[in-house]
Amino acid sequence: MPSDFVRPAQAEECARKVLSEASVKGVSRFGVRIHHAGDYPAKLRDAKYPVELLYFQGIWELTETRCIAIVGAREASEEGKQRARQLAFSLTARKREDRRDDFTIVSGLAAGIDRTAHDAAIENGGRTIAVIGTPLGTYYPKENRDLQDRIAREFLLISQIPFLRYGAQNVPQNRLFFPERNITMSALTEATIIVEASDTSGTLTQARAALHQKRKLFILDSCFQKGLKWPSNYEAQGAIRVRSMDDIWGSLD
Repeated sequence: MPSDFVRPAQAEECARKVLSEASVKGVSRFGVRIHHAGDYPAKLRDAKYPVELLYFQGIWELTETRCIAIVGAREASEEGKQRARQLAFSLTARKREDRRDDFTIVSGLAAGIDRTAHDAAIENGGRTIAVIGTPLGTYYPKENRDLQDRIAREFLLISQIPFLRYGAQNVPQNRLFFPERNITMSALTEATIIVEASDTSGTLTQARAALHQKRKLFILDSCFQKGLKWPSNYEAQGAIRVRSMDDIWGSLD
């Protein structure tokens, strides 16, 4: 967009390059949300440094539903995947007559816990939002391509990653976009549930963001049983230890 710092011709040239790059990647239709514009979600302004521009494909109105993030390790254990699946089923619960609420499941479309949470939400007839760490039309991991395309068609896919900057940078710099999207995931949701993560996991970026943004942070009890330092550290800062679904239901408004 033109501004006091960018000439109109320069902005138009940048837009042309972005549209060309999107077309090359097979992204024919997408939308944008701009910070300080009227349709930018108010809850995203809770981020320490709100993202200036979001790209999206799908149903933007899903951001207005009640959302909970389910996140965790890429190299997840089978027990972790099963727990993520059970959480997604319980929170979407659209096939149950006794459901209490119907949440949209938000995750990062990574391998492991993220993929399991998205799949389970869809399987249970629920809704899901994926916040990815690459530009639209780029797939990471590649085996999630079909799922990413389905979410873009039927649900909501969000990327805050600039097309041109991503293409101009090397891989080490582009990896930094992944923890940044975790901050956006936390801001979009009223709570984050961590299923499993190591002491050096990028998932902990989202844990810190949730506490900073005054979102609920849930940590499964199984994380406390593995001799890790981070679960107790975050519990001392206000995170909620989850031994059963009642610990989650009882903490949600």
